[in-house]
Order: sequence, then structure tokens, then C-alpha cells
Amino acid sequence: MIASPKPMSHLEATDVARRLRWVVAEATRTAPDRDRPMSLHEPELDGRETDYVADAIASTFVSSVGAYVDRFEGMLAEICGARRAVAVVNGTAALHVALIASGVETGDEVLMPALTFAATAAAARYIGAFPHFVDADPDRLSLCPRALAARLDAVADRRREGVFNRESGRRIGAIVPMHVFGHPADMAGLSAVADAWGLPVVEDAAEALGSRDGDHPVGARARLATLSFNGNKIVTTGGGGAILTDDEALGRRLKHLTTTAKLPHRWAFVHDEVGFNYRLPNLNAALGCAQLERLADFLARKRRLAMRYEEALSGVAGASLVAEPPGTQSNYWLVAVMLAPELAPHRDAILAALNDAGVGARPVWTLLHRLAPYADCPRGDLAVSEDIEARLINLPSSARYGAER
Repeated sequence: MIASPKPMSHLEATDVARRLRWVVAEATRTAPDRDRPMSLHEPELDGRETDYVADAIASTFVSSVGAYVDRFEGMLAEICGARRAVAVVNGTAALHVALIASGVETGDEVLMPALTFAATAAAARYIGAFPHFVDADPDRLSLCPRALAARLDAVADRRREGVFNRESGRRIGAIVPMHVFGHPADMAGLSAVADAWGLPVVEDAAEALGSRDGDHPVGARARLATLSFNGNKIVTTGGGGAILTDDEALGRRLKHLTTTAKLPHRWAFVHDEVGFNYRLPNLNAALGCAQLERLADFLARKRRLAMRYEEALSGVAGASLVAEPPGTQSNYWLVAVMLAPELAPHRDAILAALNDAGVGARPVWTLLHRLAPYADCPRGDLAVSEDIEARLINLPSSARYGAER
């Protein structure tokens, strides 16, 4: 996918970094400082976080039982347009249990992008399933419906027992799209492919809280979707995650599985299946409630910041904003910039120069098929993913940089 690069000297690559440093200063109105580097994404904890956490401490319910857990789940369900939200200890745990609930079993394959954080693949491996990597959509960065359809046509057979990879002999258990940097994936296209093959979909919406696909919040129309509230996310609980579903019965099962599968009783300890101690502590939920109260403000400021970046980049050759797909609203969790093809060989030099200047820029994740634990996993052609990996840079994206001037 990468065009043959034009020769570029180190000085020219450094000049690109200098121009991007100007873009950051112009968009954020913050001069990079070697003594205090600009991080990629910082949490804001100056609302009612301290009050709520102190209240949880005073209640003595600081662990997995408490009023803030219920409140947090209710707030999430309302914000995300889901009937049920189940809070858990982190986004990886959420995805792990969601895959189990979708029917993925040991020995299955799970179709997913190679362009995603390692947790997407790790959750499948926890079950003993195998990631099966599919290429990215060049416009959305996420799993591409066309590539997914082509991959299934190339390797999959329909049998009475399900869909099987004829090359490996393994059953294909589910499809996991990931909404990269908060930009909504083409769920209509992906769902059409999934429905045609009778495969369940589990949305990895770890980065997409507050994003919208048309009139619907991301994850609202999925049978299963997962969120993350790590310290670097748009809303944080310190560590935490959640599973969203519109199926009430499934929601009850998810809650049961994630709370050690213990049957309700005043004193007896009876567990009716192997469950998981994935309960979100009340302290973390208290923090999350205060954060959710501020979500609308965070979203407004991050959108303002993204538009400032877009404006500043308009005068810079060789780099452009990765914008939200048409018909969607991204939360712009991270502001992504795509370098021109001729700059791909100089990405690391540009990153080094930016970080040396106090700008906490980062590349996209290393593609999962390049990592040792997943090197032998099945995969289709990944040319688009490899092109994106070579040219994408994330710039400082904290909501505080999007404050009114």
C-alpha cells in the first residue's frame, strides 16, 4: 500500500517534526516544555471525584458491593442507550466474558483486526481461542467489511455445526470489530457480513464511549459491546470496564459470571459454575460516577481540540487529520494524524524529534501478527493495516487542551 518514498534527508524529517510541533502548540495553545512533557492523554479529576470516593470510604463499602456500582451501571446504560450495563474490573475482562457469553469456545477462531490493542487478542486467548486477523478499513481504521467478506469467502465453509476455517479446521466463533481511537466502525456493513454467515458480533468499544453512529451511541445496537475506563480513557474509573447488552436475560448472566457465579443467599456460598472475580470495586465506581457527570463537557472540548488540529494541519504539507467517518460523531479519544506515504520511512525520526521537544506523540500499536504470541495465528492480506501502521502518529489529545480560548 505504501507508495515508493521520495528520498528525504534527516534534516527534512526533522523539519516535518518542527511543523507538527507548531501544529500542537497552535491547537492546544500550550508550548511544549522539556521539563513537563505533554502526555498523550491525561485524566481530569477536578469535579466531584473526591467527594464521591470519600463518601464510598465513609460508607465502608469499598470493595465489590456498594451503591456506586449500581449507580455507575445505571448511568452507563442510559448514556449508551443499552438496557443493561455490567461493570467489571477492566476492559479486557469485559471482552473476555463477552466472548464467552457470545458462545466462543476453546479451539475456536475469532475474527478481529490486526490493527488493535493487544487486549483484543488476549481476551480470545484466555478462552483458548485463536485470533484470526483481517484487514482494516482505510477510511475508518477499524475492521473492513469488504476485507471481512473476502476473507470468509476465501477460507470459510458453512456446516451444520457452524462456520469453519477449511485451512485450519477450526470453528469460527465470533467477529470482534474495534472502534479505533473512538471513530465508529462500519457496523452496518460488518453486521451484514456477520448475518450472512450467522456469526455473532462482539463490539470492542474500549475507546469509543460517547461516539455515535448516526443517531445511536456506539454499542447501543449490539447484542454485546465492551468499554474500558483505564486512566487514559475519556472517562476513567482508575481501572475498569463494562459490558453493554440489550438482552436483559443475557445481562443477568453476565453479572452472574463476573461476580464469581455465586447464587444469592443470606449466608451460603454456592457457586453453580466457574465464574470470574471481575467485580468493579465501589471506590472505582464512585470515581466513575463523577466522571460520567462530566462526559458531555469532555466530548465538547475534545471535539473543539480536534477541529483546531484540523485547522492547523491545513497549512502543513505531508500530514492530515484522521477525521470522523461521514454520518458519525467520534469522541476523538486520540487525535490521529496520517503522514504522506513518502514520510513513512521517517516516522520514527519524526516521533523521536517530537518527544525530544516535549510532545508526547505516539505511533499506532504494533500490528498483532507481528507480536510473538500471535505470529502463528491465521490472517488474511493486511496491506491496509501495514500502511496505516507505517504512517500514523497520535498527538496530545487531553480534553484540557480543548478549553475555550
